[in-house]
Amino acid sequence: MDEGLVESETPTVGERLRTAREEKGLSLEDIAAQTRIPRRHLESLERGEWESLPAPTYTTGFAKSYASAVGLDRTEIGDQLRAEMGGQRFAADTAQVFEAADPARTMPKWLVLAAIGAVVVLVVVMSWLNSRSLEQPDETNNAGVAQTAPTAAPTPAAKPAAQPAAVSAQGPVVLTASDAVWLQVSEKGGATLFSGTLQPGQTYSVPATATAPILKTGKPEALRINVGNAIAPPIGPPAKKVTASLLPADLMKGPAAPGAGPTSSAPAPQPHAQPREPAAATAPAPDVPAATTNAAQ
Repeated sequence: MDEGLVESETPTVGERLRTAREEKGLSLEDIAAQTRIPRRHLESLERGEWESLPAPTYTTGFAKSYASAVGLDRTEIGDQLRAEMGGQRFAADTAQVFEAADPARTMPKWLVLAAIGAVVVLVVVMSWLNSRSLEQPDETNNAGVAQTAPTAAPTPAAKPAAQPAAVSAQGPVVLTASDAVWLQVSEKGGATLFSGTLQPGQTYSVPATATAPILKTGKPEALRINVGNAIAPPIGPPAKKVTASLLPADLMKGPAAPGAGPTSSAPAPQPHAQPREPAAATAPAPDVPAATTNAAQ
């Protein structure tokens, strides 16, 4: 009788857990948040409703976690719970599944779907950017080719090449005979600097002091004229009497230089012919008066 009374007066595991929780001023929500055990399982532990709890192994684990949260001995609570359950197995053991946390605390479905959609959009955007970056080098290369073509085209090498010719045309003027040729070099409207025949291989250098030297010859094809290191174009057609300027700038005029010879040679004889014609015309004039005077006498 006394042993039965002692056993009936001993508080159950649920009562001990509830009493310890109330003494600490904790609610079932606090214990659920601390132990991550669903509240309905905590309520079943306190009421001793074993049929509402999962398998004894999981139930014992819940009780031990609850005991640690309220400051009771885990081992003692576990042993007492096994004794109270008497090792019985409930019909719900095979059907029930251990829940690690309260379903109310799991992530909402809409949030999961939104996260999945964001990941899909991110993958699509990254794929588009990647394909665009792969195409970008081709466009850059095409733009570079289009830019280099205009820069290469308008860069003619003729202008830089013409400058050295102009510089070399500033040297001394040297006449070299390739065949026997008569020539005369004189200042324009002034003294004669040279007059004679050059034999093949002989040369004549125009004095650097000459201000406007003029060349006269009847065999321009037998002369090679050098202006510094450059060779001047022909000064006139073969076997034609020419009068040409020996200034470097006039000699290096290129295709215009040959035409300058005949043009300059045409008026050259006229000044010499004009003085001769008046001289011939004035000669008979004194004779006429003289004959008239003799007749008068």
